Amino acid sequence: MKVKKIISMILVSVAAISLLVGCGSSGNNGEEESTQQTVQEKETNNTTQDQRNTEAVSDTGSENGKTLIVYYSATGNTKAVANTIAETTGGDLLELEPVEPYSNEDLDWTDESSRVSREYENEDERDVELVSTEVDDWESYDTVFIGYPIWWAIAAWPVNDFVEANDFTGKTVIPFCTSATSGMGESGELLAELAGTGDWQEGQRFRSGADDKEIQEWVESLGL
Repeated sequence: MKVKKIISMILVSVAAISLLVGCGSSGNNGEEESTQQTVQEKETNNTTQDQRNTEAVSDTGSENGKTLIVYYSATGNTKAVANTIAETTGGDLLELEPVEPYSNEDLDWTDESSRVSREYENEDERDVELVSTEVDDWESYDTVFIGYPIWWAIAAWPVNDFVEANDFTGKTVIPFCTSATSGMGESGELLAELAGTGDWQEGQRFRSGADDKEIQEWVESLGL
């Protein structure tokens, strides 16, 4: 009888120890599952925040805002430079179009009776109306390039209407021009005075038929 009691006590003890071990193991698994869930939730939140940051940068084009290249081109030289700047910066293009376009005869500066000659002689006639001076989402642009040919050592006056019509406050404005022989002169400074707002930079002059590499190197040197 004593032997049976001893054996029974041993079996009861073994069963009790098994139950305790099982409960302890179950408790540890619960803690591990809770910890893993917390880590997964943090990783998910971090991933979601990263996606939001990426989308925010994508919406603006860059962390510093968008770039706009505005230009007036009489014979196509300024347009070619503007296109290369747009390709280099990833910026948007806006061509300024006079309501009354200039013909080849109008642009003949050697003819004293041509349109540009008359406008040059009479400043009151330089008020050239544009088809539009408005820019969609103008506030989203932090950097604005303004291009034009040089006429009599100043910016071709069709750009004046655009400059006067817009507020450049908070924008970096970079003029550029094309000319066969003349330099940039004070064209950029005069436009800055006309605008009255904006952070106007020194700008750059390009010869007619400028090389794309030359334009790209200039843009890259700006550190935009």
